[in-house]
Amino acid sequence: MDAKTGDMSGGCPFHGDGGMRTLLGRTNRDWWPEATQLDILTEEGKSANPYGEDFDYAEAFNAVDYAALKADLTALMTDSQDWWPADYGHYGPFFIRMAWHAAGTYRTGDGRGGAGTGQQRFAPLNSWPDNGNLDKARRLLWPIKQKYGRNISWADLFILTGNVAIESMGGPVFGFGGGRKDVFEPESVYWGTEEQWVNEGVATRIQPTEGRALENPLAAIQMGLIYVNPEGPQGDPHDAEGMARDMRQTFANMAMNDEETVALTAGGHAFGKAHGAQPSETFSGAPESEMLEQQGFGWLTDDEEIGKGHITTSGIEGAWTPNPTQWGGDYFRLLFKYEYELVQSPAGANQWQPINPDPEDMAPDARDPSKKVPTMMTTADMALKRDPEYRKISERFRDDQSALDDAFARAWFKLCHRDMGPKVRYLGPEVPAEDLIWQDPVPAGTQVSDADVKAFKSAVLGSGLTVSELVKAAWASASTYRNSDHRGGANGGYIRFDAMKNWAANDSEELDKVLGKLDELRGSISMADAVVLGGAAAVEKAAKDAGYDVTVDVTTGRGDATEDQFDAESFEPLEPFADGFRNYLKTKANIRTEDMLIDKAHLLGLSIPELTVLVGGMRALGANSGNRPHGVFTDRAGQLTPDFFTNLLDMSTKWVPVDDSGDEEYVGTDRSSGEERFRATRTDLIFGSNSQLRAQAEVYAEAGSEEKFVNDFIAAWTKVMDADRFDLSYAKYHS
Repeated sequence: MDAKTGDMSGGCPFHGDGGMRTLLGRTNRDWWPEATQLDILTEEGKSANPYGEDFDYAEAFNAVDYAALKADLTALMTDSQDWWPADYGHYGPFFIRMAWHAAGTYRTGDGRGGAGTGQQRFAPLNSWPDNGNLDKARRLLWPIKQKYGRNISWADLFILTGNVAIESMGGPVFGFGGGRKDVFEPESVYWGTEEQWVNEGVATRIQPTEGRALENPLAAIQMGLIYVNPEGPQGDPHDAEGMARDMRQTFANMAMNDEETVALTAGGHAFGKAHGAQPSETFSGAPESEMLEQQGFGWLTDDEEIGKGHITTSGIEGAWTPNPTQWGGDYFRLLFKYEYELVQSPAGANQWQPINPDPEDMAPDARDPSKKVPTMMTTADMALKRDPEYRKISERFRDDQSALDDAFARAWFKLCHRDMGPKVRYLGPEVPAEDLIWQDPVPAGTQVSDADVKAFKSAVLGSGLTVSELVKAAWASASTYRNSDHRGGANGGYIRFDAMKNWAANDSEELDKVLGKLDELRGSISMADAVVLGGAAAVEKAAKDAGYDVTVDVTTGRGDATEDQFDAESFEPLEPFADGFRNYLKTKANIRTEDMLIDKAHLLGLSIPELTVLVGGMRALGANSGNRPHGVFTDRAGQLTPDFFTNLLDMSTKWVPVDDSGDEEYVGTDRSSGEERFRATRTDLIFGSNSQLRAQAEVYAEAGSEEKFVNDFIAAWTKVMDADRFDLSYAKYHS
C-alpha cells in the first residue's frame, strides 16, 4: 500500500468495474431522478453563466468595498434571525463549518473539489449528509450577497465569511485571497461508486483486513462525508487504531500532514457545538429531494419548531469547550484533563463525555445560558490523544498556545486556498506576503525578444533533436497542468528535476538528452521557456514539411523554480497513470483507457474538438511514449498531417484485438490481402468507434481539411502550453 495515496494496486487511480460509471460514479440524476433536469439547455456549448463569458470577475472583485463587506459579515455573526437560531447568539461556528465544508472536498489525487467554484450550492454537495443544515448558512448570507452582487462570488463569500467568523471570536487568521469565480451548474466529479450515503450503512472505504485501501483519487472515508465518520470507522467508537488510520489517510489525501490535521481538528472544534438534539428520522429530506414550497431548504421539522433548538446534523450533541464562541486553549486542556466515558446523544450517536467535570469546565446550554451541560468529544477527537503521533503534537499545542495559533491559522489558510493554484491568482488586501511551498512559487521570468526566439528556434532545429523528441519534451512539461487546482504546467521548469523527469511516461533517457541540449543552447532563456519554444519549433517544422508555413506563437517569460521551491512529494499525484495523448498506459486498469483520456482532457480544460485534433496531431508527430508505433497511421511521421484520421476511417482496414493484450492492443490489416498495416490502442480506435468522436474525426479526414487541421492543432497545442500563464493574465490586477 502506498502510504500517500492509499493505493494497493501499483498507483492506478481507478479501481472497480463499470467503465465510465467507475470514473463518474453516481450522478445527480441517479440520486434524485425526480429533480428537474436542465442538461438539455446546456447542449451544443450553451453556457449556464448568466454574467456571460466575457465577465471579468477579478476586476469586479477588485472594485468591491472590502472593508464594508467585512463589516457587514461581522455584524451578521451576532445579528440573529428568528427563523434560524444562532448557537450562543453567534453564527460564527456555523459559518466556519460552512467554509470548512466548502473547501474540505479538495483532494490531491486529481485536484478536484474545494471551494473554488462555489459548488456547495449545487447537488450532490448541497444534500450530502455531512452538509446538513448548511443550506441555512448560505441563506443567511443571501442579503449580503444580494447587496454586493457580482463583486463577490459565492465561492469567495463562503471562505471570507469563515475567516470573519474566526476573527470575530478572537481566533488567528493568516490571510485571505479572493478570486474564486462562480460556476452555475454542478461539476462532473467522481465522488465514489457507493449507492448509499454514510448514514445508510455503507462500509468505510478503507478495510485493511480485506486488502481494501482508500480509492484514489478519493479522500473522504464514506459517501456523503467531508472527512471521516466522527463516531469511528463505520460508527465503531472502540476502533482507536482505525480512527487514527482513517484520519491520517483522508487528511493526507487532502494535502494535510499530521500537524495540520491536529491543528485543524482542534482549531475547528474550539468553536461551536455538534447537533444531535433528536433522532434524524424526525426531520425531512435533503434540499434536493424536498417539496417545491420549501424553496431549497431541507432537513426541516414543523415551522413552529424552527428556532427552538430542535436541530440534528451529525447526530452528535454538545460543545467541545466551555467557551464555544471564544478562541483559546480549552479544547486541549479538557482533552487531557479528563478521562472520558462513552455515551449516546439524544439522537443515538456515539460520543465521549468527561467523567465528573468541574462546573467551570461545563458548557452553557445553546438556548438557555443559565444552564450548564457537559462538554463532549467525538471518537475523532479522542484519536488526538489515543494515537501516539497525534498525541505528541496535541501535547505540544496544549503547552504552547502561540504554536497552536500559528499552526491553525496556516492550516486553515491552506485548507481554504489549496485549490486556487499559484499565488498570483489571489486577489484583495489580505493576501499574505509570505510565499508558501504548497503554492508552487516560481521566480519571475524574463520576456524573450522576437529576435532571440527566432535565433533559439533555429539553433534547436539545427541541433540534431528530432520533431518527436522536442514535442514529447514540451508535452511532458506543459500537460501536467490541471485546471481543477491550477497546479502543474510548464512554468517553473519542473520537468528538469529528477522527481518529474523520471516519470515512466516521460522516457527519461530521451528527455534527459533533450533537456541537456536545450540547456546548452538557451543562453539567458529560462529552461521553462526553452522547453516550450523547442516544442514550438518542432511543430513549425512539422507543419512546414507538410506544406504549411506557420508560426507557433507561445508566450515567454516563464521562470525556473529552484529545487527548494519544488515540493516533489506534492507533485506525485500529477504523474500520469495514463496519457492517451502520448498513447501511454502504465498498466491495465479496471476503467477503460479511452475514459482516462477523456478525464485527462477535462483536467487540461480541452473541448471535444481540441481533444480530437491534439490526439491526431500527436500521432502524426510520432509523439508516443516509448516511441510505440500504435496510432501512428502514416508513412510520413514527423509531418503535421491529418493522416491519423484519414487512415483510421479508411474502410479497407480491418481491426482485430491482439490476443494477449487484454483488449488494449489491436492490429489493422488490409481487408483484401490480410497484410498488417497498423497497430492501435483503445485510445486510437475510440475516434472511429464513438459516434461523437467519429463526427470530429470525419471533419479532419475530409478532403481539403489539411490547413484547418494544422491551424486547429496549433491553437490547441498553444492552449496547453500556455495553460498555466496566470503570471501574465493576472498581472493587471496586481499593478
